[in-house]
Amino acid sequence: MTQDYTMSQMQEMVDQWISNTDIGYFDNLTNALVLMEEVGELARVIARTNGQQVSKSEEMLNFEEELLDIFWVVLALANANKVNINKAFKENLDKKNNRDLERFRKK
Repeated sequence: MTQDYTMSQMQEMVDQWISNTDIGYFDNLTNALVLMEEVGELARVIARTNGQQVSKSEEMLNFEEELLDIFWVVLALANANKVNINKAFKENLDKKNNRDLERFRKK
């Protein structure tokens, strides 16, 4: 059985892991570039598994791994900028429910 974590627990685990490195948190520019790199790696997986591109024989294509690499960097960016993901998610969901709900209804 897999352990379920809350978002706060995941933010804390990322913080503990990064805090135990000699480098600590990357700056926002570096993290943004790493995030773009990870998104590109996920795009490569999708292009080769769902698109028309063909995988190279030695290429590892792991959707889950690439998706979680993105999630890790997002959590690191949140932590480095003191963003509480739980609070930010609720605020964003409220915004979507108040501003955007009708925009995406079938007409």
